[in-house]
Amino acid sequence: MWTKEMLEKERIKLEDYIANIPEEDKVSSEEHERRLLICDTCPELRSGLCGQCGCYVAVRAVRKKGYCPHVRRKW
Repeated sequence: MWTKEMLEKERIKLEDYIANIPEEDKVSSEEHERRLLICDTCPELRSGLCGQCGCYVAVRAVRKKGYCPHVRRKW
């Protein structure tokens, strides 16, 4: 069972990972937010993870080369 402390540590790791992606490899903050809002409506989203591929949605959505792995791509 995950504790609040464990979840917080994982969130911080994820944010640090995203912060260390080179800016030239990232989409704009507006595009990142747009992608995340689309993912929020997907029934495959499971606690921040994509049910199609198992990735952290926030990481996939921030990368320029990132794409939605759903059969019918949403972005």
